[in-house]
Amino acid sequence: MDIFENYLLQIENQDHRALLRKTLHWVQKSFPPLEPRIAWNQPMFTDHGTFIIGFSIAKRHFTVAPEAKGMERFSSEIERAGYSQTPNLFRIKWGEPVDYPLLERIIQFNREDKADCPTFWRKSEVSRQ
Repeated sequence: MDIFENYLLQIENQDHRALLRKTLHWVQKSFPPLEPRIAWNQPMFTDHGTFIIGFSIAKRHFTVAPEAKGMERFSSEIERAGYSQTPNLFRIKWGEPVDYPLLERIIQFNREDKADCPTFWRKSEVSRQ
């Protein structure tokens, strides 16, 4: 988890830092094969070199980015969890509970869907950017 420590130390609010640290630790513990890394100044996890999920921080929330295909697949569940969303990410307000079972389903979906993906992003994702 040390790979994320410098990033986490940039978060001034200790409660916010603790929540994101807990979430990143949960991902690493729940999915040991995933490779933690920092790219584009954001913590993320990859599998065989392909993007699985990324996180970033903002003043009122942190974002979870599972790529557009993951968002499309789980949009209704994300809405039911009470998180705001865009086509590429959803936001968890600081202090809100993290829906770890939902996060687990999203990560597992991306791992299975991208099992044979030879690129960092899905081809459909590259055309959207």
